[in-house]
Amino acid sequence: MEASVSSSSGAISRKRVREETSPVRSSVSTNCTSTNGLSKSFHAVNASICKPAPFSDEPDAILERDRCDYNVKITVALAKSGNAPRPIRVYADGIYDLFHQGHARQLMQAKSLFQNVYLIVGVCSDELTHKKKGKTVMSDAERYEAVRHCRYVDEVVRDAPWELDDEFLSKHKIDLVAHDEEPYTTGSGVDVYAHLKERGMFVATERTEGVSTSDIVARIVKDYDMYVRRNLARGYSAKELNVSFLREKKLMIQEKVDKLKDKSKKMFETIDERKTDIICKWEEKSRDFIDAFLLLFGREGRLHHMFNESKGRLMHALSPPVSPGRATREGSTSSSSSGDYDDTSSPPPKAARYERYARRRQKLENSSRDCSDDDDN
Repeated sequence: MEASVSSSSGAISRKRVREETSPVRSSVSTNCTSTNGLSKSFHAVNASICKPAPFSDEPDAILERDRCDYNVKITVALAKSGNAPRPIRVYADGIYDLFHQGHARQLMQAKSLFQNVYLIVGVCSDELTHKKKGKTVMSDAERYEAVRHCRYVDEVVRDAPWELDDEFLSKHKIDLVAHDEEPYTTGSGVDVYAHLKERGMFVATERTEGVSTSDIVARIVKDYDMYVRRNLARGYSAKELNVSFLREKKLMIQEKVDKLKDKSKKMFETIDERKTDIICKWEEKSRDFIDAFLLLFGREGRLHHMFNESKGRLMHALSPPVSPGRATREGSTSSSSSGDYDDTSSPPPKAARYERYARRRQKLENSSRDCSDDDDN
């Protein structure tokens, strides 16, 4: 019980010392009045979250450095024990080009190494970086601003050296240096952090695999044409992108072709999604389609009846009935001579009329022959 009380009191005392000695990391209480007259209090707000971290030559950083008693040396063991009498000044350096989550994660690890860490970050200048490592995408001013707006950073050193000497360490009162464990040689064959590792002033952080500035640049180079087309579509000129006139037109045509391909692809994807629904609906409607087809084209269908009716009309038109006068004469003659046909019946067909005429003629011939025989007798 006493141990727990003493540990809690030690934690409170360390918190009190940290609040009293660190103006940058101290807690503040601010009363803000809104437009409607209501007051809001913000307690325990970290200053580094409210504003960017100061540069090493600015008053806030100088004041914090002057308050640090550098005669009290802090080792890794003392820092891990949590009994450091003052803030632990940890230094991390780098290029920080195209500041990404790998950089932020490295700084977060450096900030979280121990309790009460004051994180100082050194950023190399363009001149030194281009000489030692190569051309950067962002200028040194842009890289300084990117780092100082990271929430884990308490102070930024501009134009940081490539190798850390005792003079630099003493000037900024650096206790420990944080970097990943792998030797950093940059082609020289000598690890720039070797002497710090020997002196016990080095603490290791972990790299974020698969994320680096070189990987991002490689991705841009790999899809160079795509990014050029994108920027041309957003209003950048060919001169700004260092692209010739012919290449500009070629890329613009290719951009239109790719858009057309994407549109077609989306259309086919939509068709594929709706294919199953269409098949189901077709199966439901198929019986209706078959019934309608048979009703129209079947043996007893409408089309068959229409064809028969049209055929009857056509035959009736090709063989018209006999005129009324001729029908009356033929009817009276046939009734007086043979009586085979009824007067009220319709005119006989042509074949019947021909047979009737032949019979009459035969009768006439027979009657004339009988008369001649009587005369001979």
